Amino acid sequence: MNAPLKVGLAGLGTVGAAVIDLIDRERAALSARCGRAIEVVAVTARSKAKKRPVDLRKIKWVGDPVALATDPGIDVFVELMGGSGDPAKAAISAALGAGKSVVTANKALLAKHGLGLAALAEKNRIAL
Repeated sequence: MNAPLKVGLAGLGTVGAAVIDLIDRERAALSARCGRAIEVVAVTARSKAKKRPVDLRKIKWVGDPVALATDPGIDVFVELMGGSGDPAKAAISAALGAGKSVVTANKALLAKHGLGLAALAEKNRIAL
């Protein structure tokens, strides 16, 4: 089996917490379907102290979304912070510039900046 796909996730609200829970609960099925394990290895959010419905004790906390997006320990950056500007735009741009594929549910950001971000992804031959 291949090395795990290491995910850095920005935004730990309802959707972010659900993504972590889903990856954890469906670990075996995802691994079988993808040909490799998927692991959330690092996260960031506005507040580290906030109580969340997922266990983050084994996941690295990064204080800045841009630092997470460029972390050499991740393969894919998942942006679930929301908003059409920074910090989401800066983090996605940084991830694409660092050669990281990006997954986002941020429709506002893509509507406003999607063409430029898509061009950056294409230039670096990575997925957005």
